[in-house]
Amino acid sequence: MSPQLAGLLQLIALIAALALAYRPLGDYMAKVYSSEKHYTPEKWIYKVIGANPAAEMRWPAYLRGVLAFSAVSVLFLYLMQRVQGSLPGSLGFSSIDPDQAFNTAASFVANTNWQSYYGEQAMGHVVQTGGLAVQNFLSAAVGMAVAVALVRGFARSRTGELGNFWADLVRGTVRILIPISVIGAIVLVACGAIQNFSGIHQVGQFTGGTQEWNGGAVASQEAIKELGTNGGGYFNANSAHPFENPNPLSNLFEIFLILLIPFALTRTFGRMVGSLKQGYAILGTMAVIWIGFVALMMWTEFAHRGPAFEIAGGAMEGKETRFGIAGSSLFAVSTTLTSTGAVNSFHSSYTGFGGGITMLGMQLGEIAPGGVGSGLYGMLIMAIIAVFIAGLMVGRTPEYLGKKIGTRQIKFAACYILVTPALVLGFTAVAMALPTPSDSMTNSGAHGFSEILYAYTSGANNNGSAFAGLNADTQWFNSTIGIAMLLGRFLPMVFVLALAGSLAEQKPVPETAGTLRTDKPLYAGLLVGTILIITGLTYFPALALGPLAEGLAS
Repeated sequence: MSPQLAGLLQLIALIAALALAYRPLGDYMAKVYSSEKHYTPEKWIYKVIGANPAAEMRWPAYLRGVLAFSAVSVLFLYLMQRVQGSLPGSLGFSSIDPDQAFNTAASFVANTNWQSYYGEQAMGHVVQTGGLAVQNFLSAAVGMAVAVALVRGFARSRTGELGNFWADLVRGTVRILIPISVIGAIVLVACGAIQNFSGIHQVGQFTGGTQEWNGGAVASQEAIKELGTNGGGYFNANSAHPFENPNPLSNLFEIFLILLIPFALTRTFGRMVGSLKQGYAILGTMAVIWIGFVALMMWTEFAHRGPAFEIAGGAMEGKETRFGIAGSSLFAVSTTLTSTGAVNSFHSSYTGFGGGITMLGMQLGEIAPGGVGSGLYGMLIMAIIAVFIAGLMVGRTPEYLGKKIGTRQIKFAACYILVTPALVLGFTAVAMALPTPSDSMTNSGAHGFSEILYAYTSGANNNGSAFAGLNADTQWFNSTIGIAMLLGRFLPMVFVLALAGSLAEQKPVPETAGTLRTDKPLYAGLLVGTILIITGLTYFPALALGPLAEGLAS
């Protein structure tokens, strides 16, 4: 079987598995967020935190809940790392330095999971499982809660109430993320991933000495890492490490976990707004972009240039032979078109255009299908922009799902799409202008510029993957990327929730013959075009200096 055919079969199998899970999971999540029943364990949690799950919140109160909870989470995780040396199960590792502890705390709470350290050489069992893994659940649940709040803004009328943040947070964690993660961890253990709390031990006899490894609760963390589109690996090699991702079957399963909830949330959206066709339109838009990126990446990486490529069957540098080009390309596209950031290959070693594809996937806003929750609300923001553009072309007040898109709504949407480009391009420009940050680049020229552009793109878009080659464990990068992650995560949420509140207050507008049908393929095509044009206009100059220049020169 040729590598190309094997890649095609993997893609077909993945799409089939996602299709089978789409309807039951999407409907189940809609029931979870619409239910008025509270399970006993959930009641215990509400009692401990002092929350009334039945109390409805307007958008400022909902936002305060999101920000307060996230701030406490950052502080808790920061302090846990700072006192690691005194904790049991630390494996003898010392406490984490302040700048790196801040970066890591901001990273995991912001659902970015950017790591500027070697996990197996820095974090003990307590920090890994009691700190990082816990935030994998909670940060994903926060993103889902904000997405559901926006959906309620479309579904409700004449009220500013968007539900209860604490109820949405607890339900998302207890009823969705934990059960699926348990099943996912069992599957990964069956595939060969490790799950233990062993200490540091020597492995094998190598020239000049032995190699040391430590075990850990890897399979359980790997499951929520992918399911929650988090991405932080137990080991520095991330999902390229055989303890995390042992074989092609586990690789395909991890990609399935990455895409599962973001795609299924479109069904949840359709169910909650009372129109499954609207959910299918969003799903179709996401799927077209994702499949297009996968096809483009495989074509780029399978292209043979010279005898080395011909012997290897394509661009195999930086890729695991057990996954090959197809499994690596599929993983790379899926992890950068979502906010996962997990890697099973070395993105810096991809072809010039291949590296550009991973970067562009993040610069789209990671909306195809995007992160858990953040992908849906990001795509709905773009849907509003597309409706507004269509309204300008025909001279009609734009409407989406029966809600008028006026000056206030379009300002919120515009602010949302401007936040991350401002962070990415601003921090990249400053880093390139200053002498010290550029010293961290391993490469010069276009590829060196791509290292820094990729780092801030990954941080501000809450992806967390690294182009590699860049020494990001410095005070400058730990601090600035940490700031970019926090602002890139929570500033957009401000505009999303404000938009949700303004939509919920509106009276529905009846559909007429002049209403743009947003559940048709024509609109989906308009939405795809809007996304690509906005991203191109924003990032093309920077991409031209980095991956495009490198690709054209090779």
